[in-house]
Amino acid sequence: MPYSVVFAPDSFKGSASAASVAAALAEGWSSVRPGDRVLLAPMADGGEGTLDAFELAVPGSVRRPIRVTGPVGVEVDASWLLLPDGTALVELAETSGLGLLTAFEPLDATTAGFGQAIAEALAAGATRLLLAIGGSSSTDGGAGALVALGARLLDAEGRPICAGGRGLADLVTADLTGLPPLPPRGVRILSDVTNPLLGSLGAAAVFGPQKGADAGQVAVLEAALTRFAAVLGRPSDAVGSGAAGGTGYGLLAWGAVLAPGAEAVGDALGLPRLVTSADAVVTGEGRFDSQSAAGKVPDYVSGLARAAGLPAYLAAGSIEAPTDSFAAAASLSALAGGSAAAIADATRWARVAGAELAATVV
Repeated sequence: MPYSVVFAPDSFKGSASAASVAAALAEGWSSVRPGDRVLLAPMADGGEGTLDAFELAVPGSVRRPIRVTGPVGVEVDASWLLLPDGTALVELAETSGLGLLTAFEPLDATTAGFGQAIAEALAAGATRLLLAIGGSSSTDGGAGALVALGARLLDAEGRPICAGGRGLADLVTADLTGLPPLPPRGVRILSDVTNPLLGSLGAAAVFGPQKGADAGQVAVLEAALTRFAAVLGRPSDAVGSGAAGGTGYGLLAWGAVLAPGAEAVGDALGLPRLVTSADAVVTGEGRFDSQSAAGKVPDYVSGLARAAGLPAYLAAGSIEAPTDSFAAAASLSALAGGSAAAIADATRWARVAGAELAATVV
């Protein structure tokens, strides 16, 4: 019997957008099951591509271009999104993301541009902020963003500390009185990360190496973030405070609240409604690993399918964790004969994966 199938993958970072992956998976599926009805719902979880997903999902959204200070001090062109209800969506990856670097700068990269974009959205009259903070290049605790918004972070001589995580080691005084008031409908942090700021599961230890930090630099960043938390006096064990190199911590200090990124995007897309009217769901991401079960797109989408009594299928660039919650799973790396080949032509192998998954349907 013909199926109605929803394709709701995240982007495959560094190789393909969520929209192109969804289309390729659906094309491969249809090559095996041409009678099935396919519905494309490209997803995001607060990281790169969240702005694109909202722009696609919410009619009347307006992208506002902006020029900001990039993660290493060089100006970059970015944008934020104004939704029809007065909500502004600002994506950290657009302004301060890892993809904007030509080389890792684990000690000196900053979130200043992210704060500048937030300030611009507030000046434009945004009544609510959605802050997508995945894809960060820095481990500065959100200090750069706070300074851009009006905070004063000073050393023992009363001078502004240097930008980046390294500068936090010199912090003595934090004056947050210059921060703007929250907009009337509040500020929500969209993130798939629940890690605390400090410790073995914290921002420096877990995410520092992903941003180029070696063991010595991780120790420097951990000490700097510890100093930051001591001066600000806010709980460092708050859920999500370690997100985006500790940017979650800085935003929580401003008064923002944490919200699951995938759920927020899914609600905007109307994904729960799409799933309940479908017969199967296909989701995916670049790397399915032990962190995927902590609110990333495949976990969220498979949860919707489970609640609706539907089978969920997984396609991922690589699979490094059990896939027991899925009816079937396909690894692009395995199909391509290696990760390099899969990354080089992700949409081709996504089509193959879509066909492989469709062939498992009984």
